Amino acid sequence: MASVLGVIPARFASTRFPGKVLAKIGSWPMVRYVHEAARQCTTLDHLVIATDDERVRDAVQDFGAECLMTSEKHKSGTDRLAEVADYYKDYDIVVNIQGDEPGIEPELINGVVQLKKEHPEWEVATAARPFTESEDPLQPNRVKVTLSRKQRALYFSRSLIPFPRNKTSQTVYLHLGIYAYQRDFLLHFQTLPQSLLEDTESLEQLRVLENDYNMGVYLVDGSLPGVDTQDDLNNITGIFKQKGLLR
Repeated sequence: MASVLGVIPARFASTRFPGKVLAKIGSWPMVRYVHEAARQCTTLDHLVIATDDERVRDAVQDFGAECLMTSEKHKSGTDRLAEVADYYKDYDIVVNIQGDEPGIEPELINGVVQLKKEHPEWEVATAARPFTESEDPLQPNRVKVTLSRKQRALYFSRSLIPFPRNKTSQTVYLHLGIYAYQRDFLLHFQTLPQSLLEDTESLEQLRVLENDYNMGVYLVDGSLPGVDTQDDLNNITGIFKQKGLLR
């Protein structure tokens, strides 16, 4: 049976919202909600938070989570993930769980891991959900994904895909930023040069597809929004308060 390492990258120096992983939602820092959800997952054999900042490390250790200090030079979360995977050598699958997704549910993480286990021939698994009627799929910061009949990713884009040329009803899927990598592929992926499509769309996951590797997509009905800005934080705080999730 494949062993699974869960990693929560938690960078302090966010461009749009510095220190957001430590921003309080109720009395807990955001990253603690993510850790609590991941801690409940039945598919993860080990869980660690990875950061390059002592403030994050201290906060994480205060609530009893395992933390690994990583290099400050990483250009992406995937590079940081690869450093963690290189440190923890005894795992077959490495799961990237975003530190700015406080509303992530254990069922989503479990589903992505299970899909990866069911398809060892796929190098990566990720997740998506349909856009709701109140959401605008034309927004470029809402990444779309198209799927094959076997739920493999065909393409990711900031543009609307598929384009409804004949104005027929078509489900548009919102990509959710969780990834389960085969460990050896993750280490190889880090060595691949940036691809043309990746550079064009500014989407790192396109490097997987453009190099002819496979990414499966686990589908869910819905998910709570992530946090990129102070407005997002205010929004998720209101949702948590309404749902009785504040700690």
